[in-house]
Amino acid sequence: QVQLVESGGGLVQPGGSLRLSCAASGIIFSRFVMGWYRQAPGKQRELAATITSGGRTNYADSVKGRFTISRDNAKNTVYLELNTLKPEDTAVYYCNAGLATIAYWGQGTQVTVSS
Repeated sequence: QVQLVESGGGLVQPGGSLRLSCAASGIIFSRFVMGWYRQAPGKQRELAATITSGGRTNYADSVKGRFTISRDNAKNTVYLELNTLKPEDTAVYYCNAGLATIAYWGQGTQVTVSS
């Protein structure tokens, strides 16, 4: 059974930081492209960042320079470091594991940026 379990979300003031984690089980983690997506209220889910099995990263323009994705294959975990947070970063953040036509999703973790 595949599980992706996100943690680390919460309420933070503008300019603050958070670190999200996603622990995976039931997959050969090192083979998968891992990603973080987000969905704000009333909007479609969008890509935030991805990281390949080899460590190549890709970021949405809206988060480039502020967010950092990383992975620890020994711990089957992917991270997203969120810095200089803005109110428009408020969303549910979802972890994704992708390989060819296979895609798994976590349940999401809420990030709220507000003063």
